[in-house]
Amino acid sequence: MTARQRIIPVRREYNRWVANQTLEDYALRFTAKSARQFSSQRISQTAIGAISFLALEAIGGAITLSYGTTNAIIAILAASLVMLGVGLPISRYAIRHGVDIDLLTRGASFGYIGSTITSLIYASFTFMLFAIEASIMSAALELALGIPVWIGYIISAVMVIPLVTHGVRLISKFQLMTQPFWIILNIAPFIFIALADWSKFDLWLAFPGAHKAAGAPGSFAPFSLVEFGAASAVILALMAQIGEQVDFLRFLPPEGQRKLRHRFAVFLAGAGWVIVGAPKLLAGSFLVVLCLSAGVPVEDAADPAHMYLTAFGYMIPWHNAALLLMAAFVVVSQLKINVMNAYAGSLAWSNFFSRLTHSHPGRVVWLMFNVAIALLLMELGIYKLLEETLGIFSIIAMSWLCTISADLFINKPLGLAPPNIEFKRAHLYDINPVGVGAMTASALIALIAHFGLLGALAASLAPYIALITAFIVSPAIAWGTKGKYYLARKPRQSWKNLSTVTCSICEHPFEPEDMAWCPAYSAPICSLCCSLDSRCHDMCKPHASFNYQAAVVAKTLLPQKVTETLSTRLGRYGIAVVLSIAGIGAILAMIAHQTGTASPETASVINRTVGVVFFVFAVVTGVVCWFYVLAHDSRLVAEEESSRQNTLLLKEIAAHKKTDAALQYAKETAEAANRAKSRYVVGLSHELRTPLNAVLGYAQILERDETIPAPRQSAIKVIKRSADHLSGLIDGLLDISKIEAGRLQVYSNEINIQDFLDQIADMFRPQAQAKGLVFEHERASSLPQYVRTDEKRLRQILVNLLSNAIKFTDTGTIRFDVAYRSQVATFTVSDTGRGISETDLPRIFEPFQRGEAEHIRPMPGLGLGLTITQLLTQTLGGEINVSSERDKGSTFRVRLMLSAIARPTASLPSVRKIAGYAGPRRTIVVVDDNEDHRDLMREVLMPLDFVVLTAAGGTECLTLIEGIKPDLFLIDISMPGMSGWQLVTRLRDHEQTAPIIMLSANIGDGTAADTHTGHNDTLAKPFDIRQLHDKLAVHLALEWVYSDTVLQPPPKPKPTGAVKTPGVAHVEELIRLGEIGYVRGIEAKLADLARQEENQPFTEAVKTYVQAFDLAGYADFLQNINKQGRPAGE
Repeated sequence: MTARQRIIPVRREYNRWVANQTLEDYALRFTAKSARQFSSQRISQTAIGAISFLALEAIGGAITLSYGTTNAIIAILAASLVMLGVGLPISRYAIRHGVDIDLLTRGASFGYIGSTITSLIYASFTFMLFAIEASIMSAALELALGIPVWIGYIISAVMVIPLVTHGVRLISKFQLMTQPFWIILNIAPFIFIALADWSKFDLWLAFPGAHKAAGAPGSFAPFSLVEFGAASAVILALMAQIGEQVDFLRFLPPEGQRKLRHRFAVFLAGAGWVIVGAPKLLAGSFLVVLCLSAGVPVEDAADPAHMYLTAFGYMIPWHNAALLLMAAFVVVSQLKINVMNAYAGSLAWSNFFSRLTHSHPGRVVWLMFNVAIALLLMELGIYKLLEETLGIFSIIAMSWLCTISADLFINKPLGLAPPNIEFKRAHLYDINPVGVGAMTASALIALIAHFGLLGALAASLAPYIALITAFIVSPAIAWGTKGKYYLARKPRQSWKNLSTVTCSICEHPFEPEDMAWCPAYSAPICSLCCSLDSRCHDMCKPHASFNYQAAVVAKTLLPQKVTETLSTRLGRYGIAVVLSIAGIGAILAMIAHQTGTASPETASVINRTVGVVFFVFAVVTGVVCWFYVLAHDSRLVAEEESSRQNTLLLKEIAAHKKTDAALQYAKETAEAANRAKSRYVVGLSHELRTPLNAVLGYAQILERDETIPAPRQSAIKVIKRSADHLSGLIDGLLDISKIEAGRLQVYSNEINIQDFLDQIADMFRPQAQAKGLVFEHERASSLPQYVRTDEKRLRQILVNLLSNAIKFTDTGTIRFDVAYRSQVATFTVSDTGRGISETDLPRIFEPFQRGEAEHIRPMPGLGLGLTITQLLTQTLGGEINVSSERDKGSTFRVRLMLSAIARPTASLPSVRKIAGYAGPRRTIVVVDDNEDHRDLMREVLMPLDFVVLTAAGGTECLTLIEGIKPDLFLIDISMPGMSGWQLVTRLRDHEQTAPIIMLSANIGDGTAADTHTGHNDTLAKPFDIRQLHDKLAVHLALEWVYSDTVLQPPPKPKPTGAVKTPGVAHVEELIRLGEIGYVRGIEAKLADLARQEENQPFTEAVKTYVQAFDLAGYADFLQNINKQGRPAGE
């Protein structure tokens, strides 16, 4: 694998148990400072509640029965001092760094994987102690209430679960609530015994053991170093209790002002637990002698239920009452300790399995698992093997915890180890030889001694040998390795000042101490997500993985050939088999030894049975290991192939990224060009509309002027029509820009569709007939009178289609049909023109496309008509399609939703000439930087008796209106200096309340901002004078006064017959006049021909081309007429 594999971050959806810190209690992670909100008193009281376990009394009683009072007392004191000394640095560092015992083990010289075995040791302690305590409780329930032991086991196990699920918060409440009851019943019996029978204490001090001759009262039992060591071994198994204390100490808040009180709480709740625990051990030692003196059998005397039943008998003379009080005391005591055992076990199992399986279903799951194992041990009768079990466990626990204590107490202060506790997988070596080596050495030497290979004295003192060995070997290895294996990489210093850092995987925020930088994800990752990740293969620390470290050790210690052999498949199989069989053998040998020691008469049978079981397991293990090695090799091959394919995929992705970047650049360039085009079009339209507004406005004024001679009226109409045509072209360009930008507005108006279609037909029929074409129009009888649609856009669509049909048809027919069904109208425009080629059909709706025929015979226009038509049709929610055949014609169909209106709200008024208005004279201020436009407004408004004041800019306007209150403002938007919008704001600030109508060539193109306020209306240039009149009437509440003259709309041209030629000679003369561009000569010739009535259709048709100065169409028309031949009789 040559390329570094990149891991894609996938959010790990933790189940609700894991995500809920009320349930999780920061299992597997640093205890956040924000979570340490409990008081030091509450946490210390909770931790002290763990010392309620009656196993202390049971252990004290058991060692007293076996080794006598003197040996028991000295062992208790010595073991307590050892546990106090070992536990002090452990509790101190746990509080300082907010970690549980497992995380502390990682950072205190064991490494990430090295602490896995210690998690198993600690978990074993919790469920063994849980089982012992629950067995005591079950015995008490049987003694007091007659409940069968097996049912008592289930009750004692199940009762704990609801108290532990919600973590330290609920546990602390339970401990504080039961604390007074437990303290009183712990102390009161001994007061009564002392007052009633002090001689029992003398009897206790003289007790030599259950199977030895009793000494005289008042004397002391003999001391034996061997028996002292054996008794110490049992007591020192409780060394692991410091782990449970630490699990709660991590919730302690920092020191406040009451430092002495805080430190005392820390001491008492941490290593100081032995201050409370030692008296309970002594109490158990005393009570077992008291039971024997009261006639309790030896086999029951060490049972705490019988102990306290006898003690409470001194307080309460009634036996049944003493039984119930004993049962209540035992139940409370066992619940107080077992909630701690179950809680600590859930943490230990979480840590153990998270590293082995890279999975964490939640602390609550492992709580159930821990309780289930304890219940199984109870059913197997672990309480009967209490002394033998704890003897071996004490050696393992001593090796572990003394190694940690040595690192914290010696290595760190001497600088042999880093001062802080690092627990995150990303920063640790998998194996730290300091802790693993020291623990292995101390445990191995102590176990050798325990099994008698170093003599009887060494066997009894095996835990002390483990203690001394750990404190010697740990600093030695740390000094020899120079602390190299504590940190694989250092934490990020830049995060220290941050309050929280968000994990890129689970997306939860955590404090910086709980976070690491992950190179596989190239992002921060929390300690839990880091522990559970199985895809990165320790990419952040390849030199610190277990495999790498094992390979380095093998290459250092073994010959090259041996190393190469071990790295083969058979070699790895051999290693797996040897290690697995050795582990199974060790466990079976320990079981045989313990069972044989407890029952010497059956030892030979047990040994033979264990031997058979070992060989059966060895065969099964061999087969399983072979499958494991094969599966491992297959997984490696699959991972290599996946990595190889991933490398190729990354290269392809990189190539696609380059292509995407080039495409993105091209797209941005095109978008920039399109934006520039839009800005240019908008700017150009503004520059064109401003003078066009003056042209169109004056044309409308002149058109209404009755003093102009009739011969000039046609020229004025040509001017107006040309201005309208130019305005339409500008609107087309802007429509495309607005549709592309999504800013085109459509309106739903009531229109008389019948009159509307009549207008369209009447508009194009003369044009068709003037070109010698037949114009046919037919509409469906089902078409209603009134419909709802956007009249302007519908007119634009139909005008474009019919204009194209006439433009591109030389001979034949133009047909315009309208069908109507289910509120949907279908407009069909067909012609018999030149048609559209197949190569042009896909492109006809693209902007500025003219087709192949353009090269043969150019036609006027920009090539935007069909583009606008399609865009408008789609904007109105309709569809357009085309069918065409070359040289046979084309058919366009437009389908639009036209909702029928049964009752129209208003009818169109007649067009009348306005002479003025009723009421007082009104003042209008016109503000525009264009002088032509200001003059136009004067020409339009002053004849209607308005007072018109003009200003060339905003500043001039403000000066002009000082002291006056105009009735209305007409303001241009785009002006140099102060814009129209700024002027509106200033006017409103000057308390000008008159209506304001904004005028601009850009209104409706996105520059007339809807967000601007203060104005009342808008009007786009160029505008129809009637539109201006309508807006003035609305905002000034005017009542127009009309003249007697009614301005009728242009008369509908009467249908004319077929145009006949006046004669070939006349036509050819007109053609020659057109070729030289002699318009006056053409007009004179047409006037001469028009004297004859039969020539008038011909002259009217030709005049339409002359008035529009369309000389190309003029020539085509005459050529077509000439083809008809001479008239009859000529």
